[in-house]
Amino acid sequence: MLEQYDLGNLMVLDIETVPQYSSFEEVPEHFQKLWELKTQYQRKEETAREFYERAGIWAEFGKIICISVGIFAGGKKTSLRVKSFSSHDEKEILEDFSALLNSQPPTLILCAHNGKEFDFPYICRRMLINGVKIPTQLEISGRKPWEINHLDTMELWKFGDYKNYTSLSLLTAIFDIPTPKDDIDGSQVGHVYWVENDLDRISIYCEKDVIATAQLLRRYRGEELITDDFITIVGR
Repeated sequence: MLEQYDLGNLMVLDIETVPQYSSFEEVPEHFQKLWELKTQYQRKEETAREFYERAGIWAEFGKIICISVGIFAGGKKTSLRVKSFSSHDEKEILEDFSALLNSQPPTLILCAHNGKEFDFPYICRRMLINGVKIPTQLEISGRKPWEINHLDTMELWKFGDYKNYTSLSLLTAIFDIPTPKDDIDGSQVGHVYWVENDLDRISIYCEKDVIATAQLLRRYRGEELITDDFITIVGR
């Protein structure tokens, strides 16, 4: 499976997002009303205020605080180089990430877990909001499906079955891959960011997701996992 892909022309990525404001009270009044309307069918018994801690999931009400990427390198043994773009300034993150993509071939394949439903469209929406030009590798407008070089490890696992969501945590357990959720999970990112002010901890968590997704790709291809001594975290 996936043997047709050159891992040297593939970038694994993951993003971490949080609500744009630390609390519902800080949200401008007109956006509070828009948030109530946007989430009226998802909230069930919760009020808009109570539900706001999940606002990071929506690109209209959240922001990106970290994008981590992983690049495979060949040689006698495959290695993985991981780098993070993290900041309180979302536009800075998006510009740096865009510059990285623009330095790569336009045919570069982007891969993420649930990337087609979340990471890729979220990045594009936030780029538009921040006035950052969408790089070629992310642009899908006007393209035929087979012209879009996006891989999604969750979609690949479905094999055409659209009935359920399969988490990265479950797949790493199935394939005996070290879990990326050994410190925090996605539901805690907002608290770690807004309350603990620990962006570095979030970046490490994001990097672990990238590594886990890269290892999952290796398992899909029937290949051995990349050992820790062949994984480099740039800047750490």
